Amino acid sequence: MRATRRVPDELKRLCMYKTKKRGWLPWVVGVSLLLAVVLLIVQMRDVLSPFVVAAVLAYILNPLVEKLCRHRVRRATAAMLVMVFALLLLVLLLLIVVPMLVQQFGSLLDKLPELVAFAQNKALPWINHMLGTHWVLNDQSVSKWLSSHVGSVQAGLSKALPALLEQGGSLVTSLGNLMVLPFLLYYFLLDWSRWGEGINTMIPRRYLAAYTRIGGNMDTVLGEFLRGQLIVMLIMGLLYGLGLMLAGLESGFAIGMVAGLLVFVPYLGAFTGLLLATMAALLQFGTWQGLITVWAVFAVGQFLESFFITPKIVGDRIGLSPFWVIFALMAFGSLLGFVGMLLALPLAAVTLVLLREGVAAYMDSGFYRREK
Repeated sequence: MRATRRVPDELKRLCMYKTKKRGWLPWVVGVSLLLAVVLLIVQMRDVLSPFVVAAVLAYILNPLVEKLCRHRVRRATAAMLVMVFALLLLVLLLLIVVPMLVQQFGSLLDKLPELVAFAQNKALPWINHMLGTHWVLNDQSVSKWLSSHVGSVQAGLSKALPALLEQGGSLVTSLGNLMVLPFLLYYFLLDWSRWGEGINTMIPRRYLAAYTRIGGNMDTVLGEFLRGQLIVMLIMGLLYGLGLMLAGLESGFAIGMVAGLLVFVPYLGAFTGLLLATMAALLQFGTWQGLITVWAVFAVGQFLESFFITPKIVGDRIGLSPFWVIFALMAFGSLLGFVGMLLALPLAAVTLVLLREGVAAYMDSGFYRREK
C-alpha cells in the first residue's frame, strides 16, 4: 500500500513540475507575438492609418447597420446606406466650413490695406508702448531686415524645401487614403458581425465567458463615451455660437457650431473657431475691443469644456470622476502627444473595465479570502 501511495505522489510532483515548466511558454510566445505585432504596426503606420480610421468609424456606425438589419434590410444594403449617410454628413460639414473659409480669406485680401494700416497705426504703437520697443513696419524696415538677414533667409529656405517636398508626398498619401476610406468603411460594416463571430470561435472555451463579459463591458463603456462626446459637441456648439452672437459677430452662430462639432478632436474645434472668428472680427470690428471680446468667448468656452463639461458629462457616463478624466487627458497627452489626448478617455475607460475585472478576480481569490 505504501508503494502504491508513493507512485501517485511521485507522478503528482512530476506533473506539477511539467505544468509549471510548460506554463511559461505560452506567455513568452504571446508577449513575443504582441511585440512583433506592435513593431509591425509602427513600421506600417502610414499604410494602416486608413484601416484604423475605417475600423473606428465602423465601430461607431455598426449599431445603425444592426438596427436596419433588424428591420429586414439586407446587410449589404444596410452597410451601403450607412456609409453613404456618413459621407453625406461629411460633405455637408465641408460645404459649411469651406465656403466660410473662402469668404473670410477673400474678404481678408480685399481689406488687406486696412489691416496693414491697423497694424501700423494701432497695433504696433500699442505693442511698443507695452514692451518698450521701437518696432516700425514699412517698406524701408522690411527691406533693411531682409538685407541684414539674407544668409539666414537662404538657409531657412534651403531647409524648408525638402520639408515641403516631404509634406507634398505626405499630402499625396493622405489623399490616397481618403479616396480608399469609403470602400474600407463599407467592407468593415459589411463583415463586422462575421468578424466578431470569428473571434468568438477562436477564443478557448474556458475563457469565453470572461471574454464575453469583458468585451460587453468595454463595448458599453465606449458606447457611453461616444454618446457623451456627442452631447459635449452639441453643448459647445451652442455655447460658442450664442457667445459669438452676443459679442455682435455677424457669422458668429455658424462659426460657433463648427467649433463645437470639431471639439471631438482636442483643441481642433477651439483653434478652428478662434481662427475663423478672429478673421471675421478683424473684418467687422477692426478694433482691439472686438478682438478681445471674441477671444474671451473662446477662452471661457475652452476652460468650461476642459474642466467642467467634458469631465462631468463624459466622466459620469463612463464611470470616471472629473478628477480622473482631467488626469487621463494630461497623462496620455504627455505620453503620446496629440494622439494621446484624442485617445485618452477611451483608453481610460478600457483601463477602468480591466481594473474592475482585476479587482473582482482578486476579491474572489483564495489569497484574499484566506484569514490565516
